[in-house]
Amino acid sequence: MNRPALRLALVFLSLALGCPAQAQQVKKAPRIGFLAITSPRDMSLRMAAFRHGLRELGYIEGKTIVVDDRYAEGKLDRLRSMTAELVQLKADVIVTSGPIGTRTAKEATATLPIVMAYDNDPVASGFVASLARPGGNITGLSTHYPEITGKQLELLKEIVPKMSHLAVLGDSSEPFTAQSLKETERAAKAFGVQLQYLDVKDPKDVKSALEDARKSRADAAVVLASAIFISQRSQLAELAVKNRLPAVYQASEYVEAGGLMTYGASITDLFRRAATYVDRILKGAKPAEIPVEQPTTFELIINLKAAREIGLKIPPNVLARADRVIR
Repeated sequence: MNRPALRLALVFLSLALGCPAQAQQVKKAPRIGFLAITSPRDMSLRMAAFRHGLRELGYIEGKTIVVDDRYAEGKLDRLRSMTAELVQLKADVIVTSGPIGTRTAKEATATLPIVMAYDNDPVASGFVASLARPGGNITGLSTHYPEITGKQLELLKEIVPKMSHLAVLGDSSEPFTAQSLKETERAAKAFGVQLQYLDVKDPKDVKSALEDARKSRADAAVVLASAIFISQRSQLAELAVKNRLPAVYQASEYVEAGGLMTYGASITDLFRRAATYVDRILKGAKPAEIPVEQPTTFELIINLKAAREIGLKIPPNVLARADRVIR
């Protein structure tokens, strides 16, 4: 064989030997479906935290992992169709941004792994059998921490020393509301405060609920977690300030929308930690055997602009404990 022919033969042999090796190296990136009932704007901070968590674990989006984020913009039918689409695409894991998304995903699949970025009470919601042993295809993180309610009322009492009548806004259609209300009632009793529960099961009821709180001369309010409230947070915060009603909320988004104060689990931290669940599942762990974790990071955020509009002076010792103050 002459030299040119030999070189050509060696090139072909190299390619033939190299192709299988290269094919073995090319591995399909895992696909993560992310479901949110709200808009991209509403979820921007939380989604950024989740993506940050993935980067901390060494994932490179678009190369070693694919994230399909879907936003229903408040439309349940749209959320259902998006969930069905992710199931059809055979996503390796579906991450849900709250109880409504988790329930929709649960109804859509009993086999694909589902990670709750957060849920107020996943046992009461029927998503897991227990926190220690979820038992199905769902696991993740919970915001449930009974001591939070007592701390919220303690903060309100420091800000409104003469507080004797407390309005509690909740949505009875949410499965965790009953338990949250019981914990609030216990805390109110300990502080000698009379409690008035106002049920809000539709966005149009937000305004009338706050008007009822004002008419009954409520000194302050606790706003329980609800998909309705987070979607209507700007209106809720504005009406609470307009009615000069000091209110404590469950997440930072309310205060950023103009609400007075939030004390509770850091939701952005929970979303960051959700990435560790994705990582464990992609490495072979079964959701049924991964315990649901409770919050470890809590935050107090105070909006001084809202305080001024309500006519409140926040005590210096409360401000000193705040993780963030919005001026």
